[in-house]
Amino acid sequence: MTAEAAAIPRAMTAVIAEAPGGAEVLTRVQRDVPRPAIGEVLISVAAAGINRPDIMQRSGALPAPAGTSDIFGLEVAGRIVACGDTVDAALIGTEVMALVKAGGYATHVCARADHCLPVPAGLSLVEAAALPEGLFTIWHNLFDRGALRSGETLLIEGGASGIGTLALQLAKAVGASVIATAGGAEKCARLAAMGVSAVDYREPGQDERILELTEGRGVDVVLDILGGEAVNRHLALMAPGGRHVGLSFMTGATASIDLGLLMRKGLWLTSSTLRPKPDAEKADIARSIVRHLLPHIGAAGVRPVISAILPLTQAAEAHRLLESGTNFGKIVLQLAEETQP
Repeated sequence: MTAEAAAIPRAMTAVIAEAPGGAEVLTRVQRDVPRPAIGEVLISVAAAGINRPDIMQRSGALPAPAGTSDIFGLEVAGRIVACGDTVDAALIGTEVMALVKAGGYATHVCARADHCLPVPAGLSLVEAAALPEGLFTIWHNLFDRGALRSGETLLIEGGASGIGTLALQLAKAVGASVIATAGGAEKCARLAAMGVSAVDYREPGQDERILELTEGRGVDVVLDILGGEAVNRHLALMAPGGRHVGLSFMTGATASIDLGLLMRKGLWLTSSTLRPKPDAEKADIARSIVRHLLPHIGAAGVRPVISAILPLTQAAEAHRLLESGTNFGKIVLQLAEETQP
């Protein structure tokens, strides 16, 4: 028996919601430590990322898929302490970051081995925990479906978010130019310091400013979190052959589309969500991330922007902070102090 396996406790602390509602419904509970199934690993969690779908699940707007744990959390980083059947036991002791269907707000969680990613050199486990959801989303939506290429211009709505600050760095790393929107002069100044053109959406004339920045041509790809009537606005800001990628619909789930404009410019509308995707498709995405995105991360230059690090006991406060919209970058729960192997 390895030292990691010998140290696995029988019970763990986890965070669930007592009922749909505000952040106050989050509560800590004791649960049995799960056992990894075929193809899975058990991770001793060092840190877990906070994501917008967590907020939607807690409020009842987007319940967890049937059959998944009621424990919150979609991404973690930590150390593998046990392996299920078909997984190489040599992985025990390895530090990884992982996308999980649920269960991340806990001291232990099971993840599919093929949904785990190596921690890039130069990153702490807290930083690593801020990456999986963003990396899976960005690769699948921005680089695969959105086909962003070197020399193109990307517009990111909500550039100060965790996913926005990561996407803009990766877009720049592959040679694209980036325009990012944010609310307020302070956030825009921080985005500008990251090497992008920042546009304050609270100020009038944002669309004119975006067209000015592209010398009237428009943007090639839009990474959109707004939905609603913003979609039609974006179509007018796009260059011929542009791709509009919807990540969420914070201002509305329906949109009035000018189909004539869509046809004249030859634009593409696409959207996708990760959680319900088949495991095999997520594994394919993981392999693409390792090949195409991880070489840019950590010592290579791209790092997650961390807005706040809170203990598991303050999960409710972490949700409130994300809902407030005051964060710049990612909010992370730290569950354990990092130790050297």
